[in-house]
Amino acid sequence: MAAIRRSVALLANLLHFKIRSCRRRKACSRGLYLGAGTMLWLVRLSGLCSAAMLMVVLSPSFQSFPPAEAIRSSHYLRTPGGRYHRVAALSDFTDVSGFRRAPSFRNAGDCEVPSANGTSVCDPSLVHIAITLDEEYLRGSIAAVHSVLTHARCPESVFFHFLVSQPGLETVVRSAFPGLRFKAYFFDPDRVRGLISTSVRQALEQPLNYARNYLADILERCVRRVIYLDSDLVVVDDIAKLWRTGLGSRAVGAPEYCHANFTKYFTPRFWSDQRLAAAFAGRRPCYFNTGVMVLDLVRWRRSGYTRQIEQWMEVQKGGEAPGGPGRIYELGSLPPFLLVFAGHVAPIEHRWNQHGLGGDNIKGSCRDLHAGPVSLLHWSGSGKPWVRLDSNRPCPLDHLWAPYDLYGPDVA
Repeated sequence: MAAIRRSVALLANLLHFKIRSCRRRKACSRGLYLGAGTMLWLVRLSGLCSAAMLMVVLSPSFQSFPPAEAIRSSHYLRTPGGRYHRVAALSDFTDVSGFRRAPSFRNAGDCEVPSANGTSVCDPSLVHIAITLDEEYLRGSIAAVHSVLTHARCPESVFFHFLVSQPGLETVVRSAFPGLRFKAYFFDPDRVRGLISTSVRQALEQPLNYARNYLADILERCVRRVIYLDSDLVVVDDIAKLWRTGLGSRAVGAPEYCHANFTKYFTPRFWSDQRLAAAFAGRRPCYFNTGVMVLDLVRWRRSGYTRQIEQWMEVQKGGEAPGGPGRIYELGSLPPFLLVFAGHVAPIEHRWNQHGLGGDNIKGSCRDLHAGPVSLLHWSGSGKPWVRLDSNRPCPLDHLWAPYDLYGPDVA
């Protein structure tokens, strides 16, 4: 076991060195490829040192452009009503002393020059990304932002939209990424609290987990498309590749998993009620993970998808009420998305959501990756890499998250 621990530590150190060295070489946006041999290593933990060396050779995505300055950040929160309020002092809410400052990042020479109104959220050259910020997952959100900037060819052209339910957290972002282009938006928990039903894991019941349903209402009307990212992931490829994904006539794009048992996401009561099950009539529904999505907000607004999601949540709440006919699902925010969009999703390459690395929703056991190219690692499930690393009980893949962690002293 001691040898295994030393080998895993070697892998983490090698990856960390690779990231730092490639920042000097300006080559970092080609993704990561983990083949079947590497998967076998991750499962059996045998020959770890050799596999680690192979990964370094075959992983140009663990690289970054040289430091650069970011451009802009917001000092205000925008409420759903459209009003802006100044954020309270950081010291009243969150201590940022534990987070290190990330290096700044500069666009490559062939990136599009920002428009004359380059500081505006409406700049058409921007790549828009939405992420939630809360105290429990703040460390993960900071690491996710760091990974996006590390591998983006045009990091100065990325605009982050942070959804928050408590003031002050954006100051942590500003401290870690001075001048980062972003805006923080207040999401009122009362907007959805009455629609949330109990779930298999308490984290899935948090109101902010449902903020993604309201992006079309919260973001500026000029924002026509946005990438939604969960807080428990890292991007190891150029995010612009995902941004350019064509959605055709669809409002949602995501990797689909049609081999999964779709029926398990709903209760027997749902499937036995023909009126409810008819929601999927004429569709070939497939499971997709809502932690990584490309959203066409114009189509979303036009079709009123937010209200459609809310209506299914109302059916669920009515079913679980005393004397009600019963629940139609057991998970949190996922099933309403499936009810509205499954079978009508623009498929995206699986490389953009290697999810499930946090294990299941109960045990959070270690998982391995699927063979093939990887552009995004996602610790969906109950096991989070920062928790397991701090407890000295990490899974092998948690060490791929560690180089993007900005919490605590720099160990390099």
